[in-house]
Amino acid sequence: MYAYVLAASRRVNSRICVTTNDDDSRNNEDQRVNDKMAGTRIMSKSSSAEEEKDFNRTGLKVDYDKACYTSQRAQKVPAGLINVVGHNCKSLDLSFNELSSLGALRDFIDLQQLVLDNNCLRNLRSLPPLPNVTTLSLNNNKIIDVESALEHIARCCPKLGYLSLLGNPGYPAALTSAAWDEADYERFRLYVIHTLPACLRFLDSRAVTPEERLRARERGHLSRTVRPSANKTFSCRSKAEEFDEIYFRVHYTPLPTQTRDAGDLRSTFGKCHYRYSGKHSEGNRYILNSDL
Repeated sequence: MYAYVLAASRRVNSRICVTTNDDDSRNNEDQRVNDKMAGTRIMSKSSSAEEEKDFNRTGLKVDYDKACYTSQRAQKVPAGLINVVGHNCKSLDLSFNELSSLGALRDFIDLQQLVLDNNCLRNLRSLPPLPNVTTLSLNNNKIIDVESALEHIARCCPKLGYLSLLGNPGYPAALTSAAWDEADYERFRLYVIHTLPACLRFLDSRAVTPEERLRARERGHLSRTVRPSANKTFSCRSKAEEFDEIYFRVHYTPLPTQTRDAGDLRSTFGKCHYRYSGKHSEGNRYILNSDL
């Protein structure tokens, strides 16, 4: 009888030990999971805190769904800006900075108005898709390849209704650069209207007229502005090597160097725009006031 009771007590003790060990292992596993979750929360809080520190909070102005962060010398859109402004931001002004990258704008999914004037943008390759943007201002940046920028805008902003690109080196606007005239700008407007979505209603300083839209449909793809290549190489030879005066005097003739058949006719038609400014004029020197 005593042996039977002793064996039964041992079985009970073994079951108790097994149960206790199982409970301890479960508690340890739960503790590890809790520690891991707590560490994740701490890391996320620290990362968000670091993101919020990557810009000057005092320079940010928020008014409901509008945000303004200007004149802060920011070289890229702050990653922590979305945490302060919110995903429902409709209008964002980042003008008068030193922006060269726009990758952090991908979080502004509800953005409708974007102002990027007076920055250092050389291209728009970093501009993410912004399907709800209707207003985009890019005045006074450093964009040279405007054609590629327009194609990228057309892909990223399908609802664009207002665009301004004045003051960029590659944009042919006579008001902002003496290298262009009004005819260059009017012709390039047709190319912009042809390239961008049909919902474009306002370009630069004036509205898009039905006549412009009709002409853009007919010849907008032919209205690109051609500029000399920046990679053009020039000869380093001296003037003596480039022009031989003795050879010129001996062999010069006003006649063409090549002959063509009578039926081989070639002609060129063009229009030259010349703006007279009175510079280096010698004729006005000999005109008296009494002669006027």
